[in-house]
Amino acid sequence: MSETLLSVGIDIGTSTTQLILSRLTLANRANPFSVPRIAIEDREVLYRSGIHFTPLLSDTVIDAEGVRTIVAEEYRKSGFAPEQVDTGAVIITGETARKENAREVLSALSQFAGDFVVATAGPDLESILAARGAGADEYSREHHTDVLHFDIGGGTSNLALYSHGELAATGCLDVGGRLIKLDREGTVTYVSPVLKRGAMWASPPTVGQKAAPEGLEPVIRSMVEALEQAAGLRPGRDRLDAFLTQGTRWEPRAVPVVSFSGGVADCIYAPPGDWKAYGDIGVLLGRAIAVSPAFQAAGRFRGEETIRATVVGAGSHSTELSGSTIYYRDIAFPLKNLPILKLTGEEERGDAAALAQCIRDKLGWFADEGGLSPLALALRGEGNPSYARVDELARGIAGGLEPLRAQGIAPVVLVEADQAKVLGQAMAQRVEGPLLCLDSVGVDNGDYIDIGAPVAGGAVLPVVIKTLVFNKS
Repeated sequence: MSETLLSVGIDIGTSTTQLILSRLTLANRANPFSVPRIAIEDREVLYRSGIHFTPLLSDTVIDAEGVRTIVAEEYRKSGFAPEQVDTGAVIITGETARKENAREVLSALSQFAGDFVVATAGPDLESILAARGAGADEYSREHHTDVLHFDIGGGTSNLALYSHGELAATGCLDVGGRLIKLDREGTVTYVSPVLKRGAMWASPPTVGQKAAPEGLEPVIRSMVEALEQAAGLRPGRDRLDAFLTQGTRWEPRAVPVVSFSGGVADCIYAPPGDWKAYGDIGVLLGRAIAVSPAFQAAGRFRGEETIRATVVGAGSHSTELSGSTIYYRDIAFPLKNLPILKLTGEEERGDAAALAQCIRDKLGWFADEGGLSPLALALRGEGNPSYARVDELARGIAGGLEPLRAQGIAPVVLVEADQAKVLGQAMAQRVEGPLLCLDSVGVDNGDYIDIGAPVAGGAVLPVVIKTLVFNKS
């Protein structure tokens, strides 16, 4: 069995807007006598767009029509039509996610997104997609080591730590090449508000001031030191805390290998001669990272992608597949932006009555003026449970989700363990109408999930797990 999906990745970043189209090949990796195990076997980039500066109407407003025009033209050049797309992600990243009309921009792109292409933003997802697009996860797995990947763009630096191929942590710093913009003569035309928050230099540049590399050196040095502290290559965390993106966390840790992607990464490896080449401080920042004694002393992995890492990740690595022991009935796919309600292990282990009450108590977290909202209930699941235990779990979940069903909302249950089919069948005896239960999906509270229509003959469901963050100050 072999099936392919056409996936799109659209990245609207602080500096650039890009698009890629990829072919994802699915294959059954199980032997003929086992339960099917469908996985994404191959990812092939079919089309890479040009790299466009993200159009802005002002420092706080994105040019939605300008972005739409860029994407429309790139689709035309690719030879693919939006209706051919099966999956993927449209992401809005870095400082651009904080613009006033970020949601409007994603809405303007809806016509270029297939039924299951998600619109998403958030530093955690950005960090993961960039690291995977650059190949840091594979390097960590193949070399049995820890790799800290920095994706340094125009507004933010997204961090992803992989340990022996497994994601260990993500973080985000307000360090980027377009936090200060300049005209051709070197006059400052923009200074990001984030540089005025806990600044580590005596006199930050101001708009209208004529800048020179030596005058910008204190700003650049502080940014580099923040990155060094994040990698455990410089003691303390004063610089790190000054640049830490609000609402995120990062614990410094010593790592044996670092890697870089993003627009600034190109300026690390091959900076242009003119430090004002891009009308910002990206060239200076890249040069400073390249000559940093701390980063020179660390092991260095140069990824497969630099400036395109995030968009490659969005187009080729945002989609995962559920397990093959799933149960669904009368579901209108795709399901989008379902918030996660995840129970603790102790809550899961309760009897049916206690479990049902626990779920009902937490449903109020997702209520608004119109009543309860659709959600996905997430469980870890138990190893090799007896049928009696599965039946009790089904009774508890069915009872707990009854208020949703009373409002016409289909129960959606996610299980990390490989037991969704038997759990779904047990629930189906107690729940009328639509029902979905899928496994091999790891999520947490605060996440959202999109679930696409069945593929591979109905054996698996494509899913994207994400965090939605807009206008975060």
